[in-house]
Amino acid sequence: MSEETGPDSPQERELESLGGVHIKYLLHCPRQLWLYLRGYRPEGSSDLVSFGEAVDETTFTRRRDVDLGEARIDWVTTGAVVHETKSSRAPSPAHEAQVRHYCLLLERRGVNVRHGIVHYPLIRRTVTVTWDDEARRRAVDTENQARVVIAAPAIPPRLERRRCRGCSYTDYCWG
Repeated sequence: MSEETGPDSPQERELESLGGVHIKYLLHCPRQLWLYLRGYRPEGSSDLVSFGEAVDETTFTRRRDVDLGEARIDWVTTGAVVHETKSSRAPSPAHEAQVRHYCLLLERRGVNVRHGIVHYPLIRRTVTVTWDDEARRRAVDTENQARVVIAAPAIPPRLERRRCRGCSYTDYCWG
């Protein structure tokens, strides 16, 4: 077994510890998740990623990140409400899935999570993410889907090109 695919390979470690970025990438594009896990990470040169980081750093400046190791939650308020800030101008099911994942991670650590909130400062809108048995089931299902993609021996197919607009992986997939 090679180091790349052995029990201590990056893919094996990622199977054990899924973070928010894994969930976000899975729901945006399974191919993106697969490439990310294999070390292809063009996000550093992406203007959209830089913009998102700037929005994150300049809004809700009094809050503190919660670092869980495999995931970094933007902040958690009293009563265990998970908060996530997005630079997007449109709410997305992927954003809600990411918050559900954070709720699940906290719950596994013994925290009695109430719910989550996704903040969209550019459009001055918030979306409440319910945390109940159904949300928990959906979070576990999403984790399982991510593990299947991560473990796949071959790269998933490309999406339709129109769905790739703004993706930092476009050059790899379509270049």
